Amino acid sequence: MIIAVTNQKGGVGKTTTCVNLSASLALMGHRVLLTDMDPQAHSTISIVADPQDMQYSLYDVLLNKTRKISEVIVKSTVPGLDVAISRISMAKLEPSLIGEFDGHYRLRDALNIVRDDYDYIFIDTPPTLGIITLNALVAATHIIIPIQSSYLSLEGTDDLLETIEKVKRIANPDLQILGIIITLHDKRTNISKDVVDRIFEVFGDKVFNTQISKSVKLEESPAYKESIFTYAPDSIGAKQYKLIAEELINRVKK
Repeated sequence: MIIAVTNQKGGVGKTTTCVNLSASLALMGHRVLLTDMDPQAHSTISIVADPQDMQYSLYDVLLNKTRKISEVIVKSTVPGLDVAISRISMAKLEPSLIGEFDGHYRLRDALNIVRDDYDYIFIDTPPTLGIITLNALVAATHIIIPIQSSYLSLEGTDDLLETIEKVKRIANPDLQILGIIITLHDKRTNISKDVVDRIFEVFGDKVFNTQISKSVKLEESPAYKESIFTYAPDSIGAKQYKLIAEELINRVKK
């Protein structure tokens, strides 16, 4: 499975979800690759000890087709979890691929070489619907959409769903939405409860049963190059992401 974690809204927990969901599956014994397509490189920074030691990044692989993705894959601080690293140079990819006839297919072609080496491949995407995110949608088999349980959380969702439908029609007909994860949830507030109800109204059984609560521990763990499972294994965040991982596996089986 190749799972793109995407939402064009920033600050909804895409990277937190990518890092901790992939870490949870790796700690269960699965072979997992996290592909960092975000120019901010937060996934890379969060769980790779010394990414600056690498000569190349995904930018070089996607720009120059003679480079192999294996040249930018490193082991993370989580056993069983590898990372295809990103750097700020990824921001230059968008203008570089405009006009290229295969510009939307670069990531798919790169991942085809290693996809049999992994049980799950996650793709962390930037908060835009540009050509970087389109590469992720073309390469993916499934999509997870994190949505924050806050006012205006569904704003722009129609644009994302429309983009997904266009990708299905033109480049990737088998692409499926695996589910919606409600993030940064504060169950103490009425607005959060109302938003959760609204998300269930819109997406129905696509919504994961477990919600990810606001958590200081989840915010702190990247500073220590750790997933939540080693930084705060008894925290609510660790328990919730483990439940999400288990639900993901059950959805895949169905």
